[in-house]
Amino acid sequence: MPKSRIRKKNDGGFTPPPAKRTSASRLPSRWVAPVMVTLFVVGLLWIVLWYLAGDSIPGMKNWGIANLFIGFGLIFAGLMVATRWR
Repeated sequence: MPKSRIRKKNDGGFTPPPAKRTSASRLPSRWVAPVMVTLFVVGLLWIVLWYLAGDSIPGMKNWGIANLFIGFGLIFAGLMVATRWR
């Protein structure tokens, strides 16, 4: 039985070059985990502290429900930092 011809995979079409990674666009991985955990813990502590002792801490009572947004904002920032973890 005759052997079939081997076809070339390159059909003459354009093949874009691979994307270059820049190290400036991402954080070094040794800093990502501590920053992420710190943001999680500070956000959680902010919410718990506001819930338990918000009236006795000066300034926290004036912000009201904004304290909840601050706490969840810190937790959300921790999640955004977590996406950079390699």
